Amino acid sequence: MVNYTTEDLIQYLYQETAEEQTKAIEKALETDWSLQEQYTALKDSKQELDKLVKSPRQQSIEAILNYASTSTAVA
Repeated sequence: MVNYTTEDLIQYLYQETAEEQTKAIEKALETDWSLQEQYTALKDSKQELDKLVKSPRQQSIEAILNYASTSTAVA
């Protein structure tokens, strides 16, 4: 029985494992309740992270542009 690390599960989650390792992890997930629980938690976390806003607020953009317009150019 192979003990999979959190890093192994993250690679599997992001489809970054080799085909052989993918199959082995899938087989382990079918029978190992603890591994299933850990994988589900990682999967849920990934889904929550994917929901986060991926662009800056307009207020942040305006502050950067204002700062850029008032600063002197560097030669």
